[in-house]
Parts: sequence; structure tokens; C-alpha cells
Amino acid sequence: MTDLWLAIAHHILVFSLVIMLAAEAALVREGMTASDIRRIAGLDMGYGATAFLIVGVGIFRVIFGAKGYVYYIENVWFWAKMASFIAIGLLSIPPTMKLLAWRRALKQDPTFQPAPADVARLRGFVHAEVGLLVLVVAFAAAMARYSGL
Repeated sequence: MTDLWLAIAHHILVFSLVIMLAAEAALVREGMTASDIRRIAGLDMGYGATAFLIVGVGIFRVIFGAKGYVYYIENVWFWAKMASFIAIGLLSIPPTMKLLAWRRALKQDPTFQPAPADVARLRGFVHAEVGLLVLVVAFAAAMARYSGL
């Protein structure tokens, strides 16, 4: 029964992460208002918190799940999924830092508008995260079905 609850929590968190990332991808665009920037920054905070929860629940699944930790540590697809998830985490750092800077700029100047080049760069990072998330899903499906190559 523990495995079921951990799987449910893991899936709900992953779908929540996908929704937040999709919303960020849709909202980050040239001509964003102060309200848009605050909304995106809030989404980004939720995205980060959700990612940490996914890792926590994932660790519990590896330790307490029905398949046992050996299944995971010997599964090449598990490690591919982990590498992709880590890459997403690393790619999310520059956008988070930029969004925090934009929020600070808005506090000093309510009419602040980010430079188009900065918006384009942030969009590029978010789109790269989306691309890697596709790999995470593919590797998760392979992991559930195959223990090796």
C-alpha cells in the first residue's frame, strides 16, 4: 500500500511540475507586465518547490517501493532519467536568478521592463527544460519496463 501512495504522490507532483513549466513557457514573452513577472516568479518558486518534493518522494519510492532499491540502482534508464532531471535543475537556475532580479527591479521601478534579449534568453532556458522533460518521461517509461539496454 505504501508503494501505491508514493506512486500517486510522485505522479501528482510530476504533473504539477509539467503544468507549472508549461505556464512559464506560455507567459515568458516580450512585453510582459509587472503582474506577469510576479506571476511567473511565483510559478517558478512553485516549480522549484515541486521539483524538491519530487526528489524526496522519488527517494522514498526507491527505498520503500515495491521494486526495491536494487531495481533502480541497476537500471540504466533510471540513471538516464536522473541525469535528465539534474540537467533540468541546472538549466532552471539562470531563469530563477533572472526572475528574482526582475522582481527586485520592479520594487525599485514599477515601470521596469526586461530587455527583449533577456526575455529571449529566459525563454530559451525554459524551452530547453521542456525538451529535457520529454526525455525524463521517455526514460521513466523505459525504466518501468526494462532494467537494461
